[in-house]
Amino acid sequence: MSATLVASDLTVLRGGAVVLAGVSLTVAPGDRLGVVGPNGVGKSTLLRALAGLVPLDGGRIDLSPPTAVVGLLPQEPDRRADETLREFLARRTGVMAAQQALDEATADLSGSVAGADDRYSHALDRWLAIGAADLDTRAEQVVADLGLPAGALDRPTVALSGGQAARGSLASVLLSRFDITLLDEPTNDLDFDGLERLERYVAQMAGALVVVSHDREFLDRSIDGVAEIDPHQHTVTRYAGGWDAYLEARGLARRQARERYERFADRRADLVGQVQRQREQSVRGAVRAKRRSSDSDRSARGARIEAATKSAGRVRTLQTQLDRLDHSEDAVAEPRKEWQLRMSIAAAPRSGDVVATLSGAVVERPGFRLGPVDLTVAWADRFVITGPNGGGKSTLLAALLGRLPLSAGTHSLGSGVRLGEIDQARSAFRGASTAAAVAEEATGASAADVRTLFAKFGLGADQMTRPSASLSPGERTRAALALLQGVGVNCLVLDEPTNHLDLPAIEQLEKAVEGFAGTLLLVTHDRRLLDAVRVTRRLRVAGGQVTETVP
Repeated sequence: MSATLVASDLTVLRGGAVVLAGVSLTVAPGDRLGVVGPNGVGKSTLLRALAGLVPLDGGRIDLSPPTAVVGLLPQEPDRRADETLREFLARRTGVMAAQQALDEATADLSGSVAGADDRYSHALDRWLAIGAADLDTRAEQVVADLGLPAGALDRPTVALSGGQAARGSLASVLLSRFDITLLDEPTNDLDFDGLERLERYVAQMAGALVVVSHDREFLDRSIDGVAEIDPHQHTVTRYAGGWDAYLEARGLARRQARERYERFADRRADLVGQVQRQREQSVRGAVRAKRRSSDSDRSARGARIEAATKSAGRVRTLQTQLDRLDHSEDAVAEPRKEWQLRMSIAAAPRSGDVVATLSGAVVERPGFRLGPVDLTVAWADRFVITGPNGGGKSTLLAALLGRLPLSAGTHSLGSGVRLGEIDQARSAFRGASTAAAVAEEATGASAADVRTLFAKFGLGADQMTRPSASLSPGERTRAALALLQGVGVNCLVLDEPTNHLDLPAIEQLEKAVEGFAGTLLLVTHDRRLLDAVRVTRRLRVAGGQVTETVP
């Protein structure tokens, strides 16, 4: 079904603070719209508002036709302890809700409830449109195509590995049949195969798409328009064209805004200067006229008084021109200087020549085996580690760092190694302790110094004083980056560091990693990051086997 969504003057408040202010946006059939903006600006809130999941403090959302289905696939998998993968997919694709609505309408129809015929017809149409009739068959095929093990559909989602959970989330996207699809960070945790599948799905889908993503390569390949949320005005500006076109148009708009302001400021400064000079002349003329008031030449005295009066009139005229300029259409406020993250990685003295070794190392867990692995990491080696989800990348890192018991073989960590780590789960900021408490313990810094450190990463008092588990994914990642700047390290371990980061922060991370002089162990599927960061060794981990390829 071709569907159009029109959002008019949407306003959303949270705790009295404005998140969205008068946002108007039209999503037409076939649109591929990317939503961008800094972490915490309200991108996820906008998607939830478009999906009808957030109470509006102003404005409205209209669907044409009203029966169109809008579906949101949220940022995190939200796995539930009592839910199988099959149930997870039914919930995420909207089939579970459609089935419940159909069951209720059927019961009303059986009970001869007034209006039951119409409700049943509507519920059935929705049930069919959303793909409920053949979801199980399609799910089995998609799950098999994604390489999930046999029987995965009936396993609890919490029993899935991180890689398997990522594939499960991708399956929910591939199985969805919405007229308008809203995707919140769909590329997080996906391997290269998953990214290609997602891009093919987006290219082939019949309905409209609104996507929040910080994956620049995905945006470049997938969108035809950008909606940018302003962090100060809380409004949305829409740009036509893909990612590169947006960057060019945004840069041009900012240059033009600066030029308009500078022209206005120059004109205003000239008027202010004229007013100042004329006022000074008027005062001097008035003083001279008074001093020579005893002059017997009445005509000369009158001329001086007249000149002083004219000078005062010119002051008033110039002041009127200045006031009119300040209230005219030509008046331009100075463009805001954007807050920019300035990231660096604090360096510790170098470690020994050997940073870490694995010799005949084997890690085993139910249904998975890594190794045997023989690997030596030397000082200043720069590794990038790639491979499919579930292949063992994070397990390899944990084994190298001595975090996992080995079933066979040995592990050693070199002398003087100071680790700086961002793990995939951002586990340092998942507990009940506040982010400030975590940082104070990790850095040994005072509360005041931690506040200053977090402020550099756009984290304020609210984020610092809440339980760290309540932080958004982007806030947790920024907090983890802040620790890298607050603690001296000589070995940097980054597992999917760009997940949940906004684009300016990703660019700063790229520069910081490129300038880091120590040892680097990097796991990423961010294709632009791979192009930007210099590496000396490249490992591929697949099926529990580790192979080294040419960088």
